[in-house]
Amino acid sequence: MARPRAKKRTAAEAAATDSSKPEAAAKEPAAARRGRGKRVKAAPPRPEDYFPEKRNLEDLWLSVFPVGTEWENIDKIKEFNWNFENLEKALEDGGELYGKTVYVFGSTEPQLLYVNGESKIVLIPVIVVVDCPFPPSDKIGINSVQRENEEILPMKAMKMAWVPYVPLEDRLSRIDSLKTKIFILSCTQRRSALKHLKTERVKKFDYCMPYYMPLQPIEDEDDTVINFLYPLEPPIVDDFDWEMDDYEDFADQKVKDELLPEDEKERFKEFLKEKVRERKRELKQAKEARKKAIDDMDPKKKEAFENIKFYKFYPVNTPDTPDVDSVKSKYINRYYRNTHYLI
Repeated sequence: MARPRAKKRTAAEAAATDSSKPEAAAKEPAAARRGRGKRVKAAPPRPEDYFPEKRNLEDLWLSVFPVGTEWENIDKIKEFNWNFENLEKALEDGGELYGKTVYVFGSTEPQLLYVNGESKIVLIPVIVVVDCPFPPSDKIGINSVQRENEEILPMKAMKMAWVPYVPLEDRLSRIDSLKTKIFILSCTQRRSALKHLKTERVKKFDYCMPYYMPLQPIEDEDDTVINFLYPLEPPIVDDFDWEMDDYEDFADQKVKDELLPEDEKERFKEFLKEKVRERKRELKQAKEARKKAIDDMDPKKKEAFENIKFYKFYPVNTPDTPDVDSVKSKYINRYYRNTHYLI
């Protein structure tokens, strides 16, 4: 009798049966077998893996343009990790400037400080806060001993303007909803474009300083001292008091000190006389301009300017920054003069 034929297996059934055999397991790739191994828990993050949380106003001082700082020196400001927590506390809830409208500008002061046991010129950033509901000025002064004439220009001529600053935690909020209104002096001049500008235009930025015309005459409006630079090689840089100094004696002293050639003396005296005439004209024009500005001023703005206050902030001392306490100064610039509060 014929033996019954076995049922033919399908390919799927054959594969299932073969995979259960020991030799099939041996042929399984090693990588696949390792993949089914015991899971290893990830190591918990170390403290140094965390980034410190940014303070709400931490980048305020860095957002302010350092007016009057040479372009090639701006990067030197970041040589140290300066800290302005004193500025932040003044503007935060509980601080003396909280809830006010303020205008903020920056500058730098080169000072000889001890750094790691050695004397070194350090560019110290300073921040000035103007407590006033109106902009203190929309102008910039351009002045230095090296320049013959002072210029007062609109801020926009130097690509500067007061712009709103919004704290980190409020950057999704409307500006008008903020308790403290902060406006910073900003500059939109791109450093990469400086090479396309004339040297004279670039140097103007080096001599910029925020302008302010106080309602009351500043202390030195009746001053009789001029600063001058006489173009020789090397140049003569000095002060001359037209009430205390005599032209002839002053020039003779420069000759005696071998700073001025004898045959240059008469030209030098005429130079000084012209500088004195220029300064007297400036003082007269300043008085007239102030009188006109006050007469034309809105009463509310006049009242605000009568109560205006200046706050000058230096960096706080930290273990990794130089100590600046010994070089703090109340002087701001020739227009703002001295601060009301030095912090």
